[in-house]
Amino acid sequence: MTDRVYPSAKPTSTTTNGTATATTTPPPPKSQLYNPTRHPYRPQPRPHRRRSRRSCLCLCCFWSILLLILLLLVAAIAACLLYVLYNPRRPSFSVAAIRVSQLNLSTSAADDTTHLTSTLNLTITSKNPNKKKLTYTYDQISITALSNGVIIATGSFPSFASDPKNTTALRSTLSTVGELVDADSVSSLRSDLKRKNGIPLEIVMDTKVVVKLEKVKSKKLGIRVTCDGIRGFVPSKGKASSADSTSDAKCKVDLRIKIWKWTF
Repeated sequence: MTDRVYPSAKPTSTTTNGTATATTTPPPPKSQLYNPTRHPYRPQPRPHRRRSRRSCLCLCCFWSILLLILLLLVAAIAACLLYVLYNPRRPSFSVAAIRVSQLNLSTSAADDTTHLTSTLNLTITSKNPNKKKLTYTYDQISITALSNGVIIATGSFPSFASDPKNTTALRSTLSTVGELVDADSVSSLRSDLKRKNGIPLEIVMDTKVVVKLEKVKSKKLGIRVTCDGIRGFVPSKGKASSADSTSDAKCKVDLRIKIWKWTF
């Protein structure tokens, strides 16, 4: 084996003109201790606390849903209590009498157009079946009389209030003067006028109502009343008009909800 020679860390001495001089090996420069290939130190950014934000969002959603469920539960309980205490019932309508006084179709020879002139006398009965303090207040009621989808007369009822266990009779005259009728409607009406059992009639009424329970009032709610099963008899020339058949008439009340431009 070869012996390794290690340099001595002790300072060497040299003799100059009989004088011993100690020579100390200088330390390496600091630049030699720096590694030029090492990347400079850059502080790392702190990680974002995504978990905390997500947890806050989840908590907000949870409490919002829980609050909504509680509100719906309270509303359901209040509705049940209201139903048990007051037993509210919707209003009812019925056709008491209807009479077709006039229904004429006239065709102009100049332009071959057909015009409709009609007069109907209508009596409608409105009833509030509630026994306790539940009042209905109606706006003006618009009335439309149709036969197989063809409008033959229009009219209106005035506004009124219906107290509990109250029955109100509404009378109005519906009419149309010189209304232009298209060809399909003309053929349908002339076909119905030839029937011996009268023409089929349908009454459609639109209005808004406010429901008052003691001192509490609701907003105006739109309702539509549709009465069908009516047969109308058009009087012949020189004969008095006869009462039309309303024995099979049935009226249905529907709530009309308007959302933006659409009505349901």
